[in-house]
Amino acid sequence: MDVRVTPTPRLHGELQALSSKNYTTRYLLVAALAEGTSTIYYPAHSEDSDAMRRCISDLGAVIEEDEEKITITGFGRNPKDVKELDVGNAGAVLRFLMAIAALAPDVTFINRYPDSLGKRPHDDLIDALGQIGVDVQHNNGRLPITIRGGQAKGGKIQVSGNVSSQFLSALLFLTPLLEEDSEIEVLHDLKSKVVVGQTLEVLEQAGIVIEATEDLMYYKVKGGQKYLAKKYVVQGDYPGSAAVLAAAAVTESDVILHRLEENSKQGERAIVDVLRMMEVPLTHKDGIVHVKGNGKLKAVEFDGDKATDAVLAMVAAAVFADGTSRFYDVENLRYKECDRITDYLNELRKAGANVEERQSEIIVHGRPEGVEGGVEINAHYDHRVIMALTVVGLRAKQPLRIRDAHHVAKSYPIFFDHLKALGANVEWIE
Repeated sequence: MDVRVTPTPRLHGELQALSSKNYTTRYLLVAALAEGTSTIYYPAHSEDSDAMRRCISDLGAVIEEDEEKITITGFGRNPKDVKELDVGNAGAVLRFLMAIAALAPDVTFINRYPDSLGKRPHDDLIDALGQIGVDVQHNNGRLPITIRGGQAKGGKIQVSGNVSSQFLSALLFLTPLLEEDSEIEVLHDLKSKVVVGQTLEVLEQAGIVIEATEDLMYYKVKGGQKYLAKKYVVQGDYPGSAAVLAAAAVTESDVILHRLEENSKQGERAIVDVLRMMEVPLTHKDGIVHVKGNGKLKAVEFDGDKATDAVLAMVAAAVFADGTSRFYDVENLRYKECDRITDYLNELRKAGANVEERQSEIIVHGRPEGVEGGVEINAHYDHRVIMALTVVGLRAKQPLRIRDAHHVAKSYPIFFDHLKALGANVEWIE
């Protein structure tokens, strides 16, 4: 389904931030890898977290859920023998479970989204799994992928961090369960280090001991460890909230968001600092962000690798800033649900934004007077692109029609409900 975003000068209201998708998927996984029953309070409900629920259930985890919590009895290091797993369009879920599938005899990950996840490369993880004796059959590094496991042995592993940190996270979840000790060395560069920090935080909470160098490029992992059954509380989600905060920044607003911890390890909490740098009037105290937007923004320069999943929302705000903004070190945006540099900027141009791309940079020449709008734009099946283009539509001169906007459900199913609650003029259309 498509969405029509009609210019909306004012937003007003109070919201509870959605629960974190990244933490939910990680807690679901470590609960499944424990022998015993874990409880996760306030888990996220999105296509990605639902994909992890579905897959760990298929692998033998027993799941019960009510309104505020989910209880999971795990399968430990003995997943059920299943022939196929369907991760939907969830890249992190696929990569984490490709590693865990090394504990099972023979699993094929099917390709249900050939135009999105089906295009994303996984060669670096396939190479790393091969180093520990896992036989992987694949389509030029892409789905469908078959893991023939059961033979994995710990040891020295090298993995590239150039494309995604998810490959490293996958190995960090698997290696403690192998009999032998492991050493993991990250080659080249490591993208999205803050997200690796979240993985390490969750592993520590689950009772797993990993030694990591300060630069997160080298790890020692004892074999024969066990995940502990624990209680976990999921914090609010900064990546999804980034779009709501950006919407408040580009309009006249009085918007309050709860459940956004100041000391969160989510890199995307930088959205608050970036909006401050853009001189957006806001406060952040006791887990509450309060934006009193006046629609006036100053241009910024920002290292986007520190907050990968908030960059598109920052760019949307910068479209209306006074001056030229630059978001650098963002090449890994090219390897997401779509090419979030080329594809996103093409759509922004259609809407009337003045933007340029480099291989690893996005440059935005701000238009404080607003953009023309009045066009139909393609969201490329990408939830973050949908949310960011919606922000632009709120301050366009004429309505924007965003195609296939229902794919926002990948991470934030009630995004448009939340915007409507703040007074945004958005409507679903056939």
